[in-house]
Formats: sequence, C-alpha cells, structure tokens
Amino acid sequence: MGGPRGPPPAGCGPALSTEESLTASLSSRCCLFSAMALRCWRRWHLSAWPRVRPPPSRSTPTPGFCQQFSTRETTPQICVVGSGPAGFYTAQHLLKHHTRAHVDIYEKQLVPFGLVRFGVAPDHPEVKNVINTFTQTARSDRCAFRGNVVVGRDVSVPELQEAYHAVVLSYGAEDHQTLEIPGEELPGVVSARAFVGWYNGLPENRELAPDLSCDTAVILGQGNVALDVARILLTPPEHLESLLLCQKTDITEAALGVLRQSRVRTVWIVGRRGPLQVAFTIKELREMIQLPGTRPILDPSDFLGLQDRIKDVPRPRKRLTELLLRTATEKPGVEEAARQALASRAWGLRFFRSPQQVLPTPDGQQVAGIRLAVTRLEDVGDSTRAVPTGDVEDLPCGLVLSSVGYKSRPIDPSVPFDPKLGVIPNIDGRVVNVPGLYCSGWVKRGPTGVITTTMTDSFLTSQVLLQDLKAGLLPSGPRPGYTAIQALLSNRGVRPVSFSDWEKLDAEEVSRGQGAGKPREKLVDPREMLQLLGH
Repeated sequence: MGGPRGPPPAGCGPALSTEESLTASLSSRCCLFSAMALRCWRRWHLSAWPRVRPPPSRSTPTPGFCQQFSTRETTPQICVVGSGPAGFYTAQHLLKHHTRAHVDIYEKQLVPFGLVRFGVAPDHPEVKNVINTFTQTARSDRCAFRGNVVVGRDVSVPELQEAYHAVVLSYGAEDHQTLEIPGEELPGVVSARAFVGWYNGLPENRELAPDLSCDTAVILGQGNVALDVARILLTPPEHLESLLLCQKTDITEAALGVLRQSRVRTVWIVGRRGPLQVAFTIKELREMIQLPGTRPILDPSDFLGLQDRIKDVPRPRKRLTELLLRTATEKPGVEEAARQALASRAWGLRFFRSPQQVLPTPDGQQVAGIRLAVTRLEDVGDSTRAVPTGDVEDLPCGLVLSSVGYKSRPIDPSVPFDPKLGVIPNIDGRVVNVPGLYCSGWVKRGPTGVITTTMTDSFLTSQVLLQDLKAGLLPSGPRPGYTAIQALLSNRGVRPVSFSDWEKLDAEEVSRGQGAGKPREKLVDPREMLQLLGH
C-alpha cells in the first residue's frame, strides 16, 4: 500500500509543518455548514441536547482555536473506536487542540495500529515509521488504548455514548468486496485482503495457507494492493533473504516459509478498464518494473493513441501513464535487456477484461482458470465505464486473488449504515441524525487514498467535533468515560489490553526477530499473546 514519505506530525507536542499546512485547508472545509447539514441538525432529537443553534460558518476554528476553550469547563471524555491511522490521527488532533480532552481508543485486536501493521507491505518499512508518531500519542497521559474490546459485541455504541461526550467511529474497512461470479467459492480463490493479512500476521488470517504450487496466478484489480500482492508473490527467495539480512521486512516466518517454496512464476494483473484508469501509483509500478528476477509483459496495442490523450491529464496520472508507455513500447537498453533475458519470473497487465467465471478443474476441487469478458470503454472522464463486447477469453491459472476493494461493515444496529456505499452516512464526519457520534477514515469516505489522505480526513473530523463542543452542541456536565465502560466489560468477562501491555508484546516480538535477523517476529496467536500478558 502507498503511504507518506516520512513520519507525520507528533502526538501532542508542537505542530510540524505537515499539520500546519493542513490546518488552514481543514478550517476552510469546516465552514461547509450547508443547508443540507443544517436540515440534518434540525432532525436531531434536540430535546436531550442544549438548545444552542449551530454556529455560523465563519466561526470555524483557526490553528490556535484550542486556546478559546475555558479552563473551567468539564474535561471532555471522547471515545475513538479503531486504532488504525484514522483513529490515531483523530486522537492526535483532539489532544493537540483541546488541552483538557481525554481520549480512549478502543480496538478489537490485542495490538494497535490497524492497517499500518497489517496492511502495509512488509518490504515497505519506511511507511511504518508513522507508528512512532502514534506511539507518542498513545503515551500521552490524556490518552488510553483499550485493546481486546469488540465494540458492537462486548459493548454497544449507545453504551459508549452514555459514558462519553462524543464517540468517533474510525474502525476502517475490515471486509472485502466479493466478485459475485460463479466459482468464487472454489479452493484457490483468495481475497487479496486475506492474503495481505496472512503475510502480515493478522491473527484471523494466520491459518490461510495459500496453495502456491501453481505456475500462474491471476490478480483481479489494478490498485496498489494488487501490485503489493504481485510483488510479494514474485520476489525471488534470495531477495527476501537479503531483505532479512538488512532487517527490512517483518513478514511472518510462516509466510516466508510458504513463499520460499512457491512455484508461481507468472502473475497477471487484470483490470476492467484501460491504462488511463489504473488505480495504482507510480511508486508501486516502478517497484514492479525494477523487481529483481522478473520481467514485465505489456501489450503495446493497449497503448495505441495514448500519447496524445495524456497531454491534458493531471501531472501524477501523466507521469504514471508515460512510464507504462515507455515500458510497453520502448526497446529496453542493453543492461535492462540482459537483466530481463535472465529473468525466471514475469508479470503482466491485462486491460479491458472483466471476470465472468472462475473455471474449475475436471474434479471440481480446484481453480483451473478464469473466464474473462472482453470490455470496451464508454463515456469519458470520471464517467468512463467498461461494457462487455460479447467476446470472452479463458486464462489458465491455479490461483485467483480478488483485489477489487475493501469494504466496511456495520458496527452496531444503532448506527446508520449505507450498505451500497459501505460507509456511515455523514456530513463532514458528523453521523447523520445521531448527535455526538462522528466518523473518520475509510468508514467515513470509503476505502480510498493513502495514509496522508486519512490524516487529512481525520483532522477534519476532529475539528468539527471540537467546533460542536465549543458551540455547546455536545452534552454538558461530566461524563464517566472509561470508568463506566470498565465496569460493564468486567461484568461481561472482557479483559482489555492497555498500551503498556502492547509494549510488552512489542518487546517480545523484537526479541524474537533479533534471532532471525528481522526487525520483529510478529505474534499471531491471540491466546499466546494473552498468556504472555498473564491474562
């Protein structure tokens, strides 16, 4: 997955330039109290709320707005559900801009950091440096991590709302989009999300055991996750070993063992539309082109006329398409040609193809291939869509990885949820018709963007929450916060994990990794983790 080039701003200390540059932008966006937002406010059940009108748009907080809060006011108790980038960035901004706020971060896993730990490719350690920033936030005396708590099962959202002044849902997208085609249930069809979770040590995927005994794998989807999966599948074992020697990968030992024995030599990355619509970024493409021991397979006919069509596209898209064009149409230099001639593995992009059916082996027990509908594009710009031409082709393979998108799930019957869009209906992070409830990250806007996108989005939610607090739109008077929730969890036999507990597990992982020359060896069994903590 893509991410920031360096660590974002620190927890509650002085702002770094990244946040300062964002604040003005966010403040202006906070001004968008449209008539639609006001209508939603009027529908709220205001009888339980202070009868204070929403603030005018010009009252949007400025970079120093935290100084405007009264020191005599009640300490705001705020709950954040989810400890991935959205959750931590929301907490970081709240703590920085309100000097009395206390934030509890609830997480269903025993360990924090969400997709930074379980989604970022294990050969991209620089992206994971953001964990250092999140650690500073979690160590604040006004912040607490509450792991091993499943909101919606162990405690309900209404119970959290009773205990806190505000609740922010930042739990991300923990499911995947299905293909909805025949044969999807066959052994050998795996979601890219589960595959990524497997090699990254996500406990629920630790027993995935993908069969990599085939020669050819097909990945459906052309985003960064698809390229991450292709790169991991095709990285030669000796290159994985060199990453280990440099302590540049935290891939699990179990996954490493399976990948060492992999027979996959060709990976096709399939998309419904064309080169101008790919969702991956130039960084991930460049890594694929330069991957040791591999060569690219691109059909020059897919790029006919593209040079003239990219003249007016935005610069990032233009640079990406130009790299694709050069790779597909230009003869490689002597050195690159020699490297490709020695390559034992290959990857290719198949455009204008839509999955129609997963084909079984004669005994019906395994994947034998995939039937693809040939497509063409209709309309232009953002409305471009792929429509079938009526032609089909069969592509032999022994493994199909579905990478057509992540999907959020509803968390609690009391929380509105749009199943079609896979998001919580909201206006600038305010959950529609539920006062005091907010959302940030993928569950707010859908599973798009990189970590910096989530940072911006989370800062915006934090600002509108603090604006509502300042305007008197949140409950007045003290709230018990975690004291009340702790009693509920105790009665229900739930034992939360603290951040200091996580630091013990972290130390154990680092210690185990040292023996293997890795930055860490991830713990993947929740029972073992709890035993190590004495729970």
